[in-house]
This record gives sequence, structure tokens and C-alpha cells, in this order.
Amino acid sequence: MTLPGSSMNQPTFPELYERWLVNPLFRPWAEITLEEVGLSPGDRVLDIACGTGIVARIARERLGDGGYVVGVDISSDMLAVARAVAPGIDWREGNASALPLNDREQFDVVACQQGLQFFSDKPAAAAQMRRALATGGRLAVATWRSDDEIPFFRDLRRIAERHLGAIADLRHSFGDAAPLEALLQDAGFHDVRSRAITRTIHFQEGAPLLRLNTMALVGMSSVGKEMDDQERKRVVEEIVGESSPVLQPYTDGSGLAFELSTNLATAKG
Repeated sequence: MTLPGSSMNQPTFPELYERWLVNPLFRPWAEITLEEVGLSPGDRVLDIACGTGIVARIARERLGDGGYVVGVDISSDMLAVARAVAPGIDWREGNASALPLNDREQFDVVACQQGLQFFSDKPAAAAQMRRALATGGRLAVATWRSDDEIPFFRDLRRIAERHLGAIADLRHSFGDAAPLEALLQDAGFHDVRSRAITRTIHFQEGAPLLRLNTMALVGMSSVGKEMDDQERKRVVEEIVGESSPVLQPYTDGSGLAFELSTNLATAKG
């Protein structure tokens, strides 16, 4: 498979995300999410903040041609990879606070995996999820638990903060399940429930994860946002070098393994 933008051996961030993170990190949780809501023949599925589309792709695999799957993301670069990997899915560029839906278009299943914590207007996004979900339909929303509960990522953040000062890691910014449940209830969903799930995640190689995580931390820091490309690259290299020992306790002959926890909230329309 050739992904877009790979000329001269310079992959884009979405390509690196797809190559190194999707299968080991995001696919297991996507499978858990879809098992939680259950898929039935003929279901219409909406994947919000789809990234390169792993939830949508698994839904399509399970439903076959009898289902209809739509993936929405704000990033055209992420969607370019999604279209290259799975051209048969309806990929749409748009904001979660104003979903690009057709007139009266609704879905039997709406999923948002690890996207809600990044939305600037969460109530508006939740209202849009409710608008998109058919009466009696099923919603699933996953948000990572706080990285204070995840030693692997907590320790990597603390090393990065030596160079960057305090980092507000948006990936873990919606770690408490109670506000998540309240948000969905306020949006008009019924039977709102949530549970924390912990799984051991396996990577064949730790180095790509370490580099991509460091890039994310630098990008989210207020100091990193002020750097030019050259300075940002230098700081990433320094943090990667100092962070390598964190991987050692989690590494054996089969690769890297660590525990990761998420909230998984479900509701009905």
C-alpha cells in the first residue's frame, strides 16, 4: 500500500500515525468500542474524529456491503490517508461541532474514539452527536484516563516537562468519567453509562512510539508552540534521548508492553 505524500521518503505525521500507532494502539480499543455497542446487519455507522479511520474501517469489515459507514474528521491530511487505505468508505471533512450531515441524515451507531477531549466546544459536539443518532440508536465515546493513572505516559511527560515546563496533555484531559456522563446526559442521551477499561498494549518496536509521543508533547506545550522547526526538532531529539530509559522496564524479547486505561461511555438516542 502506498500512502499519499510519501515522496522522497518523507512520510507525513498522519502516515506515521497510521503506520506505527493505529494497529497496536487504536485498533484494540476500536474493537472493544464496537463490541460494546454491538453492530447489526444493515447498521448505519458514523465515526466522529475518525483520524485515519480505524473505527470506521472495522465497522465496515464487520458489516460488509450491507452497512453504511461514514467517517468525519477536521484534518484533510488524516482523511487523505483514510481514503488511501479504505476508499470505499464515505470520508467527510468537517468539524464535530457542526457535522457535515445530509438533510435528516441519522445513524444507528455513533462512535467517537479519543476525539472528544480535543474539541473546543464539547457541549456543541455532544449536541451534534445527539442530532446524528437515530431514535433508539447507540452511542459510544472513549476518552483516555488521566496519565497520572498510566505510569508509562506519566513518566514520559515528566521528562518532557524538564525541557518545556508544565504540559497540558489534551489526550488525557477528560480522564474523569463523571463529567463525560454529565455531558452526554445534558445533550439529551438516555441510559448513559460508563466504565473504566484497562488493557495491556503491545508494540513490536518502542522507538517509533517514543518519537511520536515526544512530538505530540512538544506540540502541545506552550513553549513548543513558539519554536521554529529547527529548534523543535532539536528539543524532540533531546527529550527522546533522555526518555529512552523509561522504555526499558516495559521491554522484553517480544517488544514493548504497558497498561493503558480509557473511559468508555455508552448511551442511547
